[in-house]
Amino acid sequence: METKPHHRFPLQNHLILYILLLITSNLLTFYLFSSPHGSPASSSSLPVPPPPTPSFPSEYYSFTGPHKLPFGHNPNMDSSLLNPPLAQPCLLSGSLLTTFLSYNVNSSCPDDEPLLQKLLLRGCDPLPIRRCRPASPKNPVPPLPYPDSLWTTPPDENIHWSAYTCKSFKCLVDRIKTRSFDDCKDCFDLSATGREIKRWVTPSTNPLDFTIDEVLSLAKPHNSIRIGLDLGGGSGTFAVRMRERNVTMVASTLNLNGPFSNFIASRGIIPLYTTVGKRLPFFDNTLDIVHSMHVLSNWIPTTVLHFVLFDLYRVLRPGGLFWLDHFFFVEGQMEEYVSVIESVGFEKLKWEIGRKLDRGAELKEMYISALLQKPLKNSW
Repeated sequence: METKPHHRFPLQNHLILYILLLITSNLLTFYLFSSPHGSPASSSSLPVPPPPTPSFPSEYYSFTGPHKLPFGHNPNMDSSLLNPPLAQPCLLSGSLLTTFLSYNVNSSCPDDEPLLQKLLLRGCDPLPIRRCRPASPKNPVPPLPYPDSLWTTPPDENIHWSAYTCKSFKCLVDRIKTRSFDDCKDCFDLSATGREIKRWVTPSTNPLDFTIDEVLSLAKPHNSIRIGLDLGGGSGTFAVRMRERNVTMVASTLNLNGPFSNFIASRGIIPLYTTVGKRLPFFDNTLDIVHSMHVLSNWIPTTVLHFVLFDLYRVLRPGGLFWLDHFFFVEGQMEEYVSVIESVGFEKLKWEIGRKLDRGAELKEMYISALLQKPLKNSW
């Protein structure tokens, strides 16, 4: 007698049950990991900034608004509300932001420059505006007239020194004799024996050292370089040398243990107090030249550097020049950085690569000095 294959039906039933369990398990996993109340999809996910909380001072809400426009809807804004900018990273430094905004309205601001600069360096740029008066020098004197101001150290009385280790310009100049690490350690010395008086104007046998006159001679047509930006302008010497050649420069800076912004202003140059990663406050295709020395180097994450270079490209007019001055990196990074720079779309007018030896050859550090031009046509 032939037996019936009863075992086939239980096997099919088990298979169907297994598929149903698998689908149910996947749906449950999808729900848990996609739900706002579920677990994060990955431990490497970027941190989400916390929303504003009632713990912030009232000035936070007074500044951030929204504020109703006095005359209602504005067609230029396409809105009846004004929302002042507040960078998202500000909320990631909630305790610092709370301290920064804890002050008495219509009174004196806290003497807290290190705090606000720390917020800037953490990405809280722009900072909230405060309704208070900042600390000022006690007995300031009038600034020197132009052109004497270009190469004269300003009076100590014109600086509010509380935020800095040094309390005089003589102390800042003497830092070169110490082993301490400070930004732009020797650039406050404007004397005839200092380094600043020679920079960018004295010809050098090192091909990495371009001179201003050499760079300006490559601009076409002649005298077409009129306005520009020195990104990371130090004590303002590059901008001063350009002004002596009838080029108007803005110099960006931070006050890293020294009154760089005040020093630049005292020389008759406009200081732009901003961080590197911020979108530049210039319209597209407007600047004739951008110069950057050292502030753009391998301490910046590669992707951030890529964004910065494209922003420099944006603000330069067609035919404008980008002078990348002594960009430094480690030899093994060369291919990576050359690729990033070349990807932006500049044309190379000058391109030099050499060794950076000031800290020892064993570190295998390198420099790139380049004069790059935004194309006249098809720059988009």
